[in-house]
Amino acid sequence: QLRLVESGGGLVQSGESLRLSCEAPGYGLDFLGLGWFRQAPGKEREGVSCITSGGTTKYVDSAKCRFAISRDNDKDTVYLQMNALKPEDTAVYYCAGRTGMGAIFDPEQYTHWGQGTQITVSS
Repeated sequence: QLRLVESGGGLVQSGESLRLSCEAPGYGLDFLGLGWFRQAPGKEREGVSCITSGGTTKYVDSAKCRFAISRDNDKDTVYLQMNALKPEDTAVYYCAGRTGMGAIFDPEQYTHWGQGTQITVSS
């Protein structure tokens, strides 16, 4: 069964960078899009970034100019490069495979989810 696996989380200080990776071991990332979501304690899950199968990228306003999503088709891996991290970026980050045609950051459009990776940004 296809499962998404994230890696690259950790504890960093404000202003530092991290790169998250997402892959589906044994499978390809054959979705309409791959998205990154995050959920902070006590908050709803929110979309952070998405890359479509055609390579179009989208970001939530708080991530624009700081985060960059990319895809390596040879490695079947999607990355989220996060720069200038802030304490408010602290959350569990999830990779998700999009199969629905609705709003790009609507979690209901994503049918496959990773287990999540924790990012903690200290001030």
